[in-house]
Amino acid sequence: MTGPDRSNRSPAVLVIPQWQGSAARNPQRLAEGAHRLSALLPASRRTVVDIDPRPGQDQEGVRHLDVLIRSLEATRAALGRRDDDTLLAFGGDCGIELAPVARAVARHRDSLAVVWFDAHADLNTPDTSPSGGFHGMVLRTLLGQGPSPLLPRPEERLSPRQIVLAGARALDPAELDFIESEGIRTLSVEALREPGQLVSAVAGTGATHVYIHLDLDVLDPEHFAGLSCPEPGGLHPDQLRAALDALAERFNLAGLGVTEHAPAADSADSDHVLQRILEGMAFR
Repeated sequence: MTGPDRSNRSPAVLVIPQWQGSAARNPQRLAEGAHRLSALLPASRRTVVDIDPRPGQDQEGVRHLDVLIRSLEATRAALGRRDDDTLLAFGGDCGIELAPVARAVARHRDSLAVVWFDAHADLNTPDTSPSGGFHGMVLRTLLGQGPSPLLPRPEERLSPRQIVLAGARALDPAELDFIESEGIRTLSVEALREPGQLVSAVAGTGATHVYIHLDLDVLDPEHFAGLSCPEPGGLHPDQLRAALDALAERFNLAGLGVTEHAPAADSADSDHVLQRILEGMAFR
C-alpha cells in the first residue's frame, strides 16, 4: 500500500456549538466546549455554524428534535460553502457528526472507514435509547436507522463493515446485540494501547481514507477532567495521541470530529492535554 497523500493540508474547520443532542447533566457546557476546542486553531481557519442555543421540543423519542433538525440544516449549508478535501469539526455533542461523516461517505464511498473513538457505541435508536438523547443514536442514524428527519441521504450512509469502534466500554444491551449481529469491528481500550492493532482493523475494511470521530470520553477521567459523560477505564492521552498518529501515518484523513468537551471551572490542564493530543495531527 502506498502512503497517504499529503498534498492538501488546509482543512475546512467548523465549530458546531450544539448541545441539544446530549442527555447529560448541564449539557449547555458542550457549546462552550466547542469554542474552547476551536481556540486551539488560528481564528482565521474557523467557521462557526449558527446553532440555536435554546432547548427544543421532544419528538419521536428524541430530545430537542426540532432544534437538531435545524442544526443539521445549518451544518449542511456551511459544508456546502466549502470544497476542502479534509474537514475538522469541533462540537458540541456527538450529534454534530451527522453532516461531516455523511459528507465523507459521499466523497469516498467504499474507500472510507470511520474510527469511532468513544466510551459509548452511539448505536441506539429512539426505541432502544434509555434517555432519548440523540448523541447515543448518531452512529446508528449514519447507518440509515434513526429518527427519520435526521437520516442521511442513501448515498451518504455508512455500512457496518466501514466502522471500527475504538474504546467503547459502556454499552446498552440493544447495542451489544446490534454489534454482534452486524459483525462491527471493535477494539477494547487494552487493544488500543498497541496502535498496530487499530491500523490492522482499519486496513481490514479495505479503506484508504479514514474519518476519525473523537468523543473525548474515550479518555480516562483520571487523566482528563472536561468530560460530559465520563466512564472509568479509558485511554491515557498519550495512548490516544499514539493511535491518532498511527492512523494519520497510514491512511488519508477524510476528517476529524472532536466532541463532548465539557470544560471544568479550571480548564488550563485540559487545554494542555488537548494540545498534546492534536499537535501532531496533520490538520495543524
